[in-house]
Amino acid sequence: MQEGLSTGQAALKRGFDVFGAAVGLALTFWLIALAWLAATVDTRANGFFTQQRVGRNGRVFRVIKIRTMRVGTGLDTTVTTGHDPRITPLGRLFRRAKIDELPQLINVLLGQMSFVGPRPDVPGYADALEGEDRVILTVRPGITGPATLKYRDEETLLAGVDDPERYNREVIFPDKVRINREYVQQWSLRKDLGYIWRTAFR
Repeated sequence: MQEGLSTGQAALKRGFDVFGAAVGLALTFWLIALAWLAATVDTRANGFFTQQRVGRNGRVFRVIKIRTMRVGTGLDTTVTTGHDPRITPLGRLFRRAKIDELPQLINVLLGQMSFVGPRPDVPGYADALEGEDRVILTVRPGITGPATLKYRDEETLLAGVDDPERYNREVIFPDKVRINREYVQQWSLRKDLGYIWRTAFR
């Protein structure tokens, strides 16, 4: 069984990412700027939200997103549910339309992320992987991917359980690990294009 991408596969994937991110930023920079301004006014904080995430080979980087939550609410959790009071009405709109994800094109261009791959986790999850599961860390985390698509309604799912953090830790995260491990071991550019299509048009 393949353990990670071959040199040729990695080069092909990275080439696609660089081209796609450059084109994407050229087309959407105006929308990112408007969303940043609106989020700054809406949340009364910098419209760009950055947070430490675990990337390729376990290296930590700062993911860039449009801010969708109020700051200083007193809540201290990285698990977000659909009923999270920190999310503003405008933030919910940005999340539904995936506008909050657009600044991650910068992360892709910088080589910290890929269009498709495992979602980047906060420290304490992906960096704690063991055994064959660590193959996940051989690729850059992605804006979308098979696990992201399966759990596209994750916030709603978590809102319906008694202990969201425990459910995420014991049920969702292990399933994502399985899906992401298979993604890396069975990678192809054709599949990546399919995930991007499903993300954009479904």
